[in-house]
Amino acid sequence: MPDYATVEATAYDLIVIGGGINGVAVARDGTLRGLKTILIEKSDFGSGTTSWSSRLIHGGLRYLEYFEFNLVRESLREREILLRTAPHLVKPIQMTIPIYAQGSRSYWEIQAGMMLYDLLSSGKSLPNHRMLGGKKMQQLFRSVEPDGCCGAAQYYDAQVEYAERLCLEIVLSAQEAGATMLSYVTVTQLQRSGNRVSSLVCRDSETGEAFTIHGHDQTVVINTAGPWVDKVCRSGIQGNAPAPVGKTRKIGGTRGSHIIVDKFPGAPDEALYVEALTDGRPFFILPWLGRCLIGTTDIRFDGDLDKVHASNEEIDYLINETNRVIPTAQLTRESVKFTYAGVRPLPYSEGKKTSSITRSHVLYDHTSESVENMVSLIGGKLTTHRQVGEEMVNAALKKQKKPRSHSATRQAPLPGAISTSEAKDLMTTANRDVVAHLLSIYGARTPFVLAIVEEFPELCEPIVVGQPDIKAQIVYSIRAELARTYVDICRRRTAVSMRGNYGFDALPVVADVLQRYCGWSEERCDRNLIDYYTFMRDNCIPEYQLEQYQPPVAASVA
Repeated sequence: MPDYATVEATAYDLIVIGGGINGVAVARDGTLRGLKTILIEKSDFGSGTTSWSSRLIHGGLRYLEYFEFNLVRESLREREILLRTAPHLVKPIQMTIPIYAQGSRSYWEIQAGMMLYDLLSSGKSLPNHRMLGGKKMQQLFRSVEPDGCCGAAQYYDAQVEYAERLCLEIVLSAQEAGATMLSYVTVTQLQRSGNRVSSLVCRDSETGEAFTIHGHDQTVVINTAGPWVDKVCRSGIQGNAPAPVGKTRKIGGTRGSHIIVDKFPGAPDEALYVEALTDGRPFFILPWLGRCLIGTTDIRFDGDLDKVHASNEEIDYLINETNRVIPTAQLTRESVKFTYAGVRPLPYSEGKKTSSITRSHVLYDHTSESVENMVSLIGGKLTTHRQVGEEMVNAALKKQKKPRSHSATRQAPLPGAISTSEAKDLMTTANRDVVAHLLSIYGARTPFVLAIVEEFPELCEPIVVGQPDIKAQIVYSIRAELARTYVDICRRRTAVSMRGNYGFDALPVVADVLQRYCGWSEERCDRNLIDYYTFMRDNCIPEYQLEQYQPPVAASVA
């Protein structure tokens, strides 16, 4: 457990609220530039919008339509940095855009967009685009609806299959550099002294322990709480009278939902980027861990941010649009194996079409609201998180009247970054399939997991028969990866939850391993069992499937 007494005795230069991809990037950048940094996250790292994304590291081709050239250029540059600094997690993926005569954009318009996309990404490591005529498209993609198809555009972007682990590696990098990274800690009060936030009253969400994080006269508070930015701003106090930091609404989130299905007849080996017939919104059909990931939607959301669920209507929309473009798919509701939805923390923009709301991020300086040492992030994308971290730390240094120092994050590899030759050396072991899987998740840290197997050979067994994750990963997630719950282990340290039956088949094994090798009590496992079911019910199991998944009975009761 964290040492909160030490935390209370420390005065921090940089206090970061929110442990999604952008928050942890701020903490890493600040620590590497010599700032005494602490980050607090109310749940697990990357458990919000980060873990509910489309898992793409992309330049934002469609942003060209809204003339957001700077955002596209920035995204393409950040894509290159990630391909270099996290090659075990971020990998190239070819995208194909079928072009239909009845579509909203002509063949020549799309070709012009592709040429501009290439121009904005000059110096990239990935190939330039190519255009396919109608006959060539039909030869290469025989299952794609041919009626009205006049060709296609092909280009490269990047995919991060384990987006949660990208976030985690940034956490570990920040921690190794000296940052204090706290999960399951909620801010209950922002305490102000005059026109500054002087301290944060916090509570451990699991134990209930309360403690205070203190700053000094140059401390800067960074609010990267994503969709919860406004909630954090409203938690300010001054004496006995409410004095929220934020006086106006800043976030106008939209929900993006996804479905995961097994490979279906005609499923492409590469990604399809398709325009929906219903509303003209582009969506993706992506290969993902041997399955297909399909999404996303874009619907205004004002509900409970801790219970964001793909609706039946959104699921049907994604099924029907996929069946339209690939008639052999014949997907039904029964085809859906997992669903998830997240809220994009976009700028509040009443009455504006959701797709036209800018995806550029904004650093909101609360000086305009009489708080001089706090900056909130509005927006922010998975792709551009490193750039956000650099900009936020630059802003903090400016407020502290310190010279802007060089950000090491443009070159510094993440902890798991591994070269091809190093990976080949690890593949000399007898169990090549296990090592190959571990390399795809842990990269250079794979030997640490294998060391657990060497200590306890029985932990090389699969968590679920027929799936690649092994029992040693459970132990490693507790020992070295700051996991504290079943959901952390099955949903974010591994992809067990998403590989089959919402991860329920894994839970008896998880409980056994945690009790035998990590010292967990039966009561703690029972609580986690119930919490895991609640999480899946509230976020991942479609409404029409809920009757199939009844609440579990705790082992101690059974």
